[in-house]
Amino acid sequence: MSARRSVTVLAALAVAGVWFLRPSAPTVLADSGTLTTTNTTLSYTHGPFYIANVSDQVGPPVCTAPGMCDDYTLNVSVPAGTDATQQIKIQYTYDQSLVSTTDFDMWVLDANGNVVASNTSGISPTVVTIPAVSGTYTVRADPWEPSGETYTGTITLEPKPVASSPPPTDIAPTYTGIGPRFANYPAPSSVGGTSSGEPSIGVNWNTGSAMFVASLQTLKINFNDSTSPAQATWKDVSAFNTSKTSLDPILFTDHKTGRTFVSQLTGQDSLTSYTDNDGAAWTPSQGGGIPSGVDHQTIGSGPYSTSSLTPPNAGLNGFKEAVYYCSQDIAAAFCARSDDGGLTFGAGVPIYNLSQCTGIHGHVKVDQIDGTVYVPNRNCGGQQGVAVSTDNGTTWTIRTVPDSTAAIGNDPSVGIGSKGTIYLGYQGKDGHARIAVSHDKGVTWSKSLDVGAQAGVQNSVFPAVVAGDDNRATFAYLGSATGGDFQSQAYYNGVWHLYTSTTYDGGQT
Repeated sequence: MSARRSVTVLAALAVAGVWFLRPSAPTVLADSGTLTTTNTTLSYTHGPFYIANVSDQVGPPVCTAPGMCDDYTLNVSVPAGTDATQQIKIQYTYDQSLVSTTDFDMWVLDANGNVVASNTSGISPTVVTIPAVSGTYTVRADPWEPSGETYTGTITLEPKPVASSPPPTDIAPTYTGIGPRFANYPAPSSVGGTSSGEPSIGVNWNTGSAMFVASLQTLKINFNDSTSPAQATWKDVSAFNTSKTSLDPILFTDHKTGRTFVSQLTGQDSLTSYTDNDGAAWTPSQGGGIPSGVDHQTIGSGPYSTSSLTPPNAGLNGFKEAVYYCSQDIAAAFCARSDDGGLTFGAGVPIYNLSQCTGIHGHVKVDQIDGTVYVPNRNCGGQQGVAVSTDNGTTWTIRTVPDSTAAIGNDPSVGIGSKGTIYLGYQGKDGHARIAVSHDKGVTWSKSLDVGAQAGVQNSVFPAVVAGDDNRATFAYLGSATGGDFQSQAYYNGVWHLYTSTTYDGGQT
């Protein structure tokens, strides 16, 4: 659920507002076309649509009332071997100028109902490619958030792309020093093994303990550095209220104070606890502020802003830092601040609206020197950027990277250096891993650099950025050297590895 938006009353009101501007009934056409080597383009327009179908959270949509689907039957009749040089491109276009979160998801099924390809990015144009192989396919539109709009489907038989030459100009220059070393530490079977969902990690600098959550389990890891490689000891330290149910797990450790928060999304808020002793004891929390979003919650903490008055109740219980809980909804995203260390939260404040950005946003980070708060976002007017607050989360400003493109579906990540330099790592529209640097809180940015090009990475997902000294940052991402549409599950055969790209000179190399 973390990569999707969820329908709320706000979405229903938005659709209702559009309803009065549109015809009274939708026109849904279930038609077909045949693609051949002589008839290489098919086009159709369906809609308008008013009723959302959000059933494709973890797989193909359920096409029963009230959440209906819209199907187009694609017949492909081409000679055997055509797929060696040709591919089929399927594209949806729809208007996002009135409601920026308008979303028609695409699912392509073969004659047996198996998923051939899908695109649930929520960005127009929505595109997949499939091999040019004869057969009958269903091109299924899921009106995830239709907003009273139509969509146009275009299907073309086209040559397969060839490698570009000369190489792109945004390849990150190679650093000539020694890179960092890494070792893998799988969780032992005695604490649950290595298979679990949506992990996150934090480190308590005071004790050296690493805190790890996946699904409903919270683990503490300690390392014995007297041997090489270091030896790890794992212990289950799950809190009672965060080990029962969840739509999304998230963990955050304030590495200076050592306080760790574990949050399990429940819908409109979260079940949350925090610990000051690495899980030996837990304190239940309110969870987050109201209003809040229903998806993709994130927690962060740091000093109060040096550019604004400190709230009168700050630090009354001894915890001197502000704690932020942010989450996204259909019409907006919200951040709430806690002045008592995360025990309770104030009201949620919108950090952007439909006219500024769409979901999904990334994880909140706080500048540890001046208290500036950042929440990255994958699509603000077709670019990626950050929502920025310099007044303790009271007001927010959107600042985007000018040469960026909206992500295919993954939220970007921001890292903050010790003197305020910010590094925004993101997945470009072409799938490549790129990063941009700002020295003025996102007002201006460096040229984005393709950090995976050195290793031949053509597709990337799940970007994560951390920074330490102001000129040092590491960008981690899952990457594949195989290009093409990685969301075409049945036909994309790329192998994925974890990559890290590290800079020691402020992003120059």
